Amino acid sequence: MAGSLNVEDMLKLNPRDVYGRKLTELGETDERIVVVTADLAKSNKLLDFRDRFPDRFFNVGIAEQNLMGVAAGLALEGKIPVASTFAAFASMRAHEQVRSDIGYVDLPVKILATTSGLTAGIMGPTHQGNEDIAVMRTIPNMTVLAPSDPLQVSEFIELAIGLPGPVYIRVGRGEDPVLYGEDQKIEIGKAIVAREGTDVSIVACGTMMKDAIQAHEQLASEGVSARVLDFHTVKPLDRDAIIAAARETGTIVTVEDHFVTGGLGSAVAEVVAEEGLGARVRRLGVPDVFAEVGVPDELYRHYGYDAAGIVATVRDLILPARRR
Repeated sequence: MAGSLNVEDMLKLNPRDVYGRKLTELGETDERIVVVTADLAKSNKLLDFRDRFPDRFFNVGIAEQNLMGVAAGLALEGKIPVASTFAAFASMRAHEQVRSDIGYVDLPVKILATTSGLTAGIMGPTHQGNEDIAVMRTIPNMTVLAPSDPLQVSEFIELAIGLPGPVYIRVGRGEDPVLYGEDQKIEIGKAIVAREGTDVSIVACGTMMKDAIQAHEQLASEGVSARVLDFHTVKPLDRDAIIAAARETGTIVTVEDHFVTGGLGSAVAEVVAEEGLGARVRRLGVPDVFAEVGVPDELYRHYGYDAAGIVATVRDLILPARRR
């Protein structure tokens, strides 16, 4: 994996500091990189970049539409802006500006959206970013990334800077554990087979990857072989990996910290339907309700998409078929 941050660094750092440090590192060698935020420099770990490059750091205040407009203007002047705010505000409050000022013009604005899904659980439905994948994947020219561990966050920020068009990078609270080694190959648009399996495919992204891997281990102890796929890229989607999972395992369970409507699960189901595959698909995530207020892990358990919920869903799908 590219860049100077490594596994040893990740274990020493608070994972929430990884993307801020990476931006500062990249800023040392590319003067085009500028950071724009909506009064979230401390929460979004951008203080290092601000202190190192004060003339390339812009705080527009609590004005997310303006955040995206300013980022678009900077891009038109040859800069590579990183616009950072909470996922709910980047995708919902500023949606028109992202769509029309950035996506339509195909500008190289990189949107670093934090506190996605129910990682914002204690802040309530107004701050919980459960719609952002659905919203962002509908915008032409937009690449949508949901990295699952600190090394991926670091790598995808670097890869995003190198892409010519807009990129939406979705992270949670930035407290996810390291899941991969430094030799893990990361490629935009190419899913990672995190665990091999033949009975069922668990398709996950972002912060839920750790639960998908935990579910794999529990299922293995019960004699169920679960393939785990890390769909860190929701757009462009790795259709080949979905087709292979459907044909080779016959059952797919998708897991995401997002509404089940419109997100990764819907994207997977679209491919299965379009290809005429006879696979069963079960989508796990936030149901069609405004979520309760609470601690993320408790909410994942409540809505049935933590590791235990994944295991229970796989049992429900696999064991009856085995008895027939």
